[in-house]
Amino acid sequence: MTTMAAKHTSEPRWISRSVDLPSLLEKRAHFLLGPRQTGKTSLIRHTLKEARTYDLLDTSVYLALSQNPGRIAQELGPRDRIVVIDEVQRIPELLNEVHRLIETKGVRFLLTGSSARKLRRGGVNLLGGRARTKYLHPLTYKELGGVFNLSSAIERGLLPSIYFSDDPQEDLKAYAGLYLQQEIVAEGATRNVPAFSRFLKVAALCNGTIVNFTNVSNDAQVARTTVYEYFDILKDTLVLYELPPWRKTTRRKPLASSKYYFFDVGVVSVLQGRRFRAGTPEFGEAFETYIMHELKSYSDYVSGEPLSFWRSTSGFEVDFIIGDHTAVEIKAKDNVSIQDLKSLRALAEEKKLKHYLCVSLEIRPRKVEGILILPWREFLERLWSGEFR
Repeated sequence: MTTMAAKHTSEPRWISRSVDLPSLLEKRAHFLLGPRQTGKTSLIRHTLKEARTYDLLDTSVYLALSQNPGRIAQELGPRDRIVVIDEVQRIPELLNEVHRLIETKGVRFLLTGSSARKLRRGGVNLLGGRARTKYLHPLTYKELGGVFNLSSAIERGLLPSIYFSDDPQEDLKAYAGLYLQQEIVAEGATRNVPAFSRFLKVAALCNGTIVNFTNVSNDAQVARTTVYEYFDILKDTLVLYELPPWRKTTRRKPLASSKYYFFDVGVVSVLQGRRFRAGTPEFGEAFETYIMHELKSYSDYVSGEPLSFWRSTSGFEVDFIIGDHTAVEIKAKDNVSIQDLKSLRALAEEKKLKHYLCVSLEIRPRKVEGILILPWREFLERLWSGEFR
């Protein structure tokens, strides 16, 4: 496996991101959503230096605006054309004032948050289509460039502060604790922290699979209805992605159940309580989760195309389908066999897609029966260049 060495440090480090905030805000207001520590605040500080910013994690700012949302309008000057409200879900009522200022003064707002949960509840004003939504993910292969290291990405994950940390395991443990404390308890999503903590570990062990909710209920010792609620919490706080099934095959009947992936492989590692090392079955699962992260980031940043997976009732399964044109199977192996391609070959018999790819640890590309076996690095280069359409 070929990787490029990366120098890790605890010092803050700025990596240019794929989300261009100034360009987005030239057109209209935006929500910028993403899990905690994906770099939303750093992105704002580096690219919107002149913008008026309200950080709702600052207690004094939070108290002032919660008591008087109209204070924003009182403080705006004639040169304040862009206004940032960081962690807007802490005071959803501010969106009424934001709406008014967009309509009356043409102010362009950037509204950031780590949860869509509070913004969806209680009929909160979501600006009636006057703001678009953009997502910020952990760091990507394209963003890291020469400092990307596959082993580090899989062992640490790609949250910026943890990827460059001098003690990533401790930082990951702290992140998991912070998530339980701030995202779940502070939002009042659940007050039974021990039950949710048990569930979270069981859910992490289901990463990348079709979930059996009854088994999760039994293992976590919580009611099945509560399990559904907890999965919704993870999705609303952007920690979990639901990958729907691709159901357009005709020769082989597809399954209708979704798979679920955590947003970051390092977070999966600490929640599962195990390390992902090369050569183990766990590494293969982690490698698949990492590629899912790249595909999801590319979809949200560039293509806008949906992602799905295919599994037939007879047991064939292909990890990812991009739009309706590309099938991607992930194999963390440096020598892919014909047997490893059986599901791709079965799907290819349907003749519905343009590309059939196997992303692997091999060092050179090759083609077998119309299926292109690609080294992971070449796949990512070609993905981000827009080659698979």
